[in-house]
Amino acid sequence: MTKVRFKALSEATSRSPVVVTPLKERPVTSFGQLVFTREKMKEYIAKDILVLLFDAIDNGKPLNRDIANAVAIGMKRWASELGATHYTHWFQPLTGSTAEKHDAFLDKDPQGRVMEEFSGKLLYQQEPDASSFPSGGIRNTFEARGYSAWDASSPAFVVGDTLCIPTIFVAYTGEALDYKTPLIRSTSAVNRAAVDVCRFFDKNVGKVFSYLGWEQEYFLVDEALWNARPDLMLTGRTLMGHESAKNQQLEDHYFGAIPERVLAFMTELESEALQLGIPVKTRHNEVAPNQFEVAPVYEEVNLANDHNLLLMSIMERVARKHHFRVLLHEKPFNGINGSGKHNNWSMGTDTGVNLLAPGKNAAANLQFVTFLVNILMAVYRHNGLLKATISSATNAHRLGANEAPPAIVSVFLGKQLTEVLDKFENATADEGIIINAKKEMKLGVANIPELLLDNTDRNRTSPFAFTGNRFEFRAVGSSANCGAAMLTLNAVIADQLIVFKKEVDALMDKGERKERALFTVIKKYITQSKAIRFEGNGYSEQWKQEAAKRGLDCETSVPIIFDSYLTPQSVTMYRNTGVLSEKELHSRCEVKWETYTKKIQIESRVLGDLAMNHIVPVANRYQSFLLDNVVKIRQIFSGNEAQELSTQDMVIIRRIEKHVSLIIKMVDEMIEARKTANRITDERDKAIVYHDTIVPLINEIRYNVDKLELIVDDEMWPLPKYRELLFIR
Repeated sequence: MTKVRFKALSEATSRSPVVVTPLKERPVTSFGQLVFTREKMKEYIAKDILVLLFDAIDNGKPLNRDIANAVAIGMKRWASELGATHYTHWFQPLTGSTAEKHDAFLDKDPQGRVMEEFSGKLLYQQEPDASSFPSGGIRNTFEARGYSAWDASSPAFVVGDTLCIPTIFVAYTGEALDYKTPLIRSTSAVNRAAVDVCRFFDKNVGKVFSYLGWEQEYFLVDEALWNARPDLMLTGRTLMGHESAKNQQLEDHYFGAIPERVLAFMTELESEALQLGIPVKTRHNEVAPNQFEVAPVYEEVNLANDHNLLLMSIMERVARKHHFRVLLHEKPFNGINGSGKHNNWSMGTDTGVNLLAPGKNAAANLQFVTFLVNILMAVYRHNGLLKATISSATNAHRLGANEAPPAIVSVFLGKQLTEVLDKFENATADEGIIINAKKEMKLGVANIPELLLDNTDRNRTSPFAFTGNRFEFRAVGSSANCGAAMLTLNAVIADQLIVFKKEVDALMDKGERKERALFTVIKKYITQSKAIRFEGNGYSEQWKQEAAKRGLDCETSVPIIFDSYLTPQSVTMYRNTGVLSEKELHSRCEVKWETYTKKIQIESRVLGDLAMNHIVPVANRYQSFLLDNVVKIRQIFSGNEAQELSTQDMVIIRRIEKHVSLIIKMVDEMIEARKTANRITDERDKAIVYHDTIVPLINEIRYNVDKLELIVDDEMWPLPKYRELLFIR
């Protein structure tokens, strides 16, 4: 066994076990104690200032800069009492993760004396270097100015000795350079559009919130083994490795007993998360070995997204304390389940109504059907765009494999709702709507008042499934920023609701009764959106063929999928809702193409290095060992006996030679293909070439390396194998 591998395995198996503190002995965690909550604000900020601040947070009123100083003083005092000595604007650049620059609470006075300072100006706005983050051409190297600005709707929090202030990030010229800015715009857009539609049913609705409940899947790997795998360290996934004889085929890991070391990690993770106001609720083993999940209680989408990004950073830090590494890559191991981040999305009113929950009477159910059908229309009209929001170089490995949803967006409703919509579609307005003497509306179709919560089965192959009182966007990747998918989902639904209201209003302007106008438009939408509804097996070849016939987006090349951002329909939709300008869309596509290229480029370089400097030398060494054995056999034995004894070794030698030759040939081809691709200046064209020429070579090299793993002496193989990586000791 090689020294590196022996060291890694010995460290992993000899480490002292982590002791899990019994629940009754753990100190009670104070939820949100490290968050500047409303309750904390009341302690540290004057009442007259709070009125203005809460009005800005709750009602979207412009935030008066004059109150920033008072807020900053109170916020600093609170944070300092928790040990904070620094502050940072915590923002979400187009890298997909978060960024922060820490500054101390100090300055110099005119006499040169050091003094503590944290003013409203520092709270409200800072100037990070915009040219050093992805901008898609909006900012050049010589145009560095960009601004981060305080998002008062997401509370500040303390991590370690640093006060973290959630902020947006925009260019000097005003364009969004992050995910938070358009996400906030999208929540405003869907609020305005949904309120207008809600008032067909309830004039008291003043605001509609969009909610998100994410389910974060992840893998844990022993840190010592991670250190012995350069591919895991540099790319987040194994670029080679034959599947273990035992992986998930016995289905014994899912919801199984949580390993002791993992439970210790989860316990500390939950403790830190709760202190930071992240309402984590669920933890369990996932389907694949070493795969787990954590999920919180639902929150408003902007706050939920902040909490998910914060949790991912906490996970990595806590995991290292427990001698683990967290893998958030969508497909770190070939042949077993990948990791997603299911986004459970819903809308609710300030009157306490979940717009995606069936009601208790016919009128409430008509409101439910109204929003349900408009969502179907939005997803149908923009299915290619929604696929683009979840597509990436990493998620491409997961979609369509091992229980992940397919790379074709469809909607699962379940049997009862499908029957309801079918009957609605085939009913006439007169038989579908009855108005009694009290002017209460009844629906004469489909027994809608009898709709029940969670009355449908689950379809795990559906990328966008209705699950009782919400939609579950299951195609989002585990490493992704939820904001990318959520801002578009909000935007397309806002756009659709605007169209719906205009159509209903137009019919009412012509003298149609409101109920009949609603019925007419809903019925039309049910027919138009029928192609997006699918109840069957999303993995089947028949569905791929059927989806193409229905006109759904069936593209599988990630760089080409990104084109959906720039279609006239998408550009118009984003512009009309105010979520993204055309310039911002073009810049984001440039970033996505460039990121795709760089991800594949890094993988190909790492794989080439591993293949040529680790695998091929070891294979040649083992081949030499076998050749020496053949020579010795032929020296000792003679004739047919020597031939018979050496035949098996010669078969193995030839297999090794075949795979080694192919690996060397394809690594050379991959290098040349990379050189050719790198000369292309257009980011889209370059990404397409990387997808079409380099990805297939990566897969072929892996295939041959994995074949060698089955042949070469286990003690000589230089990397930890799947059977060692996938089972926590």
